[in-house]
Amino acid sequence: MHLRSIVRHRTVLSTSLRILQSYTPTVSNQSNYHHLILQKPVGRISIPIQRYLATNAEQVNVESTPSTEKHQFQAETQQLLHIVAKSLYSDKEIFIRELISNANDALEKLRYVQLAAGGEQVEDDKREIYITVDDINKVLTIKDTGIGMTKGEAIDNLGTIARSGSKAFLEELKKEKGASDEGKIIGQFGVGFYSAFMVSNSVEVITRSYKKGEPGYRWTSDGSGSYEIETLLDDVERGTSIRCSLRDDCSEFSKEETVKQIVKKYSNFVSAPIYINDVRVNNLRALWMEDPKSIKEDEHTEFYRFVTGQYDKPRYTLQYKIDVPINLRALIYIPQYKPNIFDVTQESDVGVALYSRKVLIQSKANQLLPRWLRFVKGVVDSEDIPLNLSRELLQDSNLIRKIRLLLTQRIIRFLQEQSKKEKKKYQEFYEDYKLFFKEGIVRTSDQGEKEDIAKLLRFDSSREEQGQLISLEEYIDRMLPDQKHVYYLAGPSRELCENSPYYEAIKQKGYEVLFVYESHDEVLLMQLAEFDKKKLKSVESELETDTKKDDTILEGDTRSLSQDEANTLKQWLLKQFGDKLKNVKINTKLDQHPCIITTNEMGAVRHFLKTNLLQRDKQKEIYKVLQLNFDINPKHILIKKLYTLQKSTNTELATMLAQQLIDNAMVTAGLVEDPRLMLTGLNKLLEKVLEKY
Repeated sequence: MHLRSIVRHRTVLSTSLRILQSYTPTVSNQSNYHHLILQKPVGRISIPIQRYLATNAEQVNVESTPSTEKHQFQAETQQLLHIVAKSLYSDKEIFIRELISNANDALEKLRYVQLAAGGEQVEDDKREIYITVDDINKVLTIKDTGIGMTKGEAIDNLGTIARSGSKAFLEELKKEKGASDEGKIIGQFGVGFYSAFMVSNSVEVITRSYKKGEPGYRWTSDGSGSYEIETLLDDVERGTSIRCSLRDDCSEFSKEETVKQIVKKYSNFVSAPIYINDVRVNNLRALWMEDPKSIKEDEHTEFYRFVTGQYDKPRYTLQYKIDVPINLRALIYIPQYKPNIFDVTQESDVGVALYSRKVLIQSKANQLLPRWLRFVKGVVDSEDIPLNLSRELLQDSNLIRKIRLLLTQRIIRFLQEQSKKEKKKYQEFYEDYKLFFKEGIVRTSDQGEKEDIAKLLRFDSSREEQGQLISLEEYIDRMLPDQKHVYYLAGPSRELCENSPYYEAIKQKGYEVLFVYESHDEVLLMQLAEFDKKKLKSVESELETDTKKDDTILEGDTRSLSQDEANTLKQWLLKQFGDKLKNVKINTKLDQHPCIITTNEMGAVRHFLKTNLLQRDKQKEIYKVLQLNFDINPKHILIKKLYTLQKSTNTELATMLAQQLIDNAMVTAGLVEDPRLMLTGLNKLLEKVLEKY
């Protein structure tokens, strides 16, 4: 109500003054007392008082037509109204989001009308949303200075549920030349207004259209099946005011702090200024809709902290925008903090919030990113995302999957770019977040997705100093011309890997080897299987494949057993240990080590033993399960001594030595759960050797 209107209508003014005189602040109403302070007491009522009287005090009797029209909702409309009010929305606080969205639409419609060719201009151009709360009377009012409604529009838009006035407005506007900016209209389904009945005993709407000469109207209903509409002769401000008389069990929505938190949660980024009891509450800008070059670092930090509720800074910032094939805006942050074990192992939601036209739909949108990217924070906004009627849930569709794929690929590509741009920074990031990447590879069944994620992996390499990690792409770029596979070796540490008999054998070929130290890394690489059409192969499996036949011993090599001697030893070992060994092979590629155990897919075998542990008293059953190959080095002194012993009469010592060599090879291969189980045999061997002393 304009100030001059209050002065003109003595009835309204006198009623207002009586309310002021009868109002006595108490401890419980101090939060609202500031609305009653007269800023200009001489003959005028201040704007805050005017707004309070118009929306928050007792209903003022204004002159109207002698009769009030009463309308019945249609039968199907009554049923839909019951669904909307009772069960459509999962959380009652959503009604504030819906009413603010409607108010924002009313403001945008007014702007469109003004911009359209031949559109009528309005005298007062302000476009704002005012919320007032009265926790004494349990009333919440949301008022806009937008386009307003005529009587026919009020009947159509408020009296017919699921008829979207916004949608009809856009369809009409698209026919006009000025409708290039329709994406800012939020309403889609025409049910948002009726969410007020979730929390209200009755709802009153006072509205006046922007059109000249149009009177104001009051629409009232308790949601039981009918509504009343009357013409107001009093001078009503342009726009729409919705007054909710809250139920007792919903009285928290008449508390200023509660409403403020809800507005900041859902509607903090709507384009119109939002005031709660005359204090603006939506001060943050929707950065994801702005030009990335115009945003300062401290603005990103402030926005990141608002979105995440954390107090660190973003480590990486990615702003993403596409219009084809879908409309999508995203602002992605990767946190500075190092995730703890709870962050890695918890089954929490993905950390991006979903908005539609700058209105929050879901604070944790699980369907927009894969689970392995749950450490990513930020905002995704799309007009094209299909929502259900309540705008709370995503409809699963090809479009959602396409958005998920686009976002995932863009994040991976961004991280790849950062790894080349700032290698040291990326390596620090990788050390903090590598478990998420590995989880992504293991979880997905799509090979293309596996390889996309694998681009982010980094490994220690036999050609680099420890800690100088390389990517799979870098490895492939420097493969030898005759090299067919990408080779890796799993071990507890780099030192053990470099001193492994398996590495010793492959090193002679000059191949680069990736070293992996975590127990799960081997499973990860087996899951990945290949990269860029190159198989990922453990050097242990390579040796198993490489040595299916005995190596030929160079004739005249005095350091080695002869071919006949080696064959004799091989046959003796098979005879003595045929229950444990599938085969015995002569391996001349070994140098410093006497023997090794090989088997098909050694990594898979190790994983099997860890996840299907045998009883310790059944350790011997391992040999039956594993189908082991025993490779002997004919140049090593222990193998030569073993040959001599088995030829002599001291076959007991020869058998004990051979068993210890097999046990040692099993430990080296990581096929023994507890090496202490081998100590008994070792002690007996030592006793036998020392009998003569």
